[in-house]
Amino acid sequence: MDILNDLRSIMTVVSLVTFLGIVWWAFSRRNGQRFEEAANLPFAEDDEAGAAPGGARQR
Repeated sequence: MDILNDLRSIMTVVSLVTFLGIVWWAFSRRNGQRFEEAANLPFAEDDEAGAAPGGARQR
């Protein structure tokens, strides 16, 4: 049973390090501009007024 507890502890540490890595990546200044552009995509105007993706017209 001691090896099972060791594996659980290792998995907990690996999960914590992975989580911290994702948080660090998400909030790094290097990705800030790219995330800012992606956040504003829903508000971007289309080239043609009223055009939906794929060329279909909205009603």
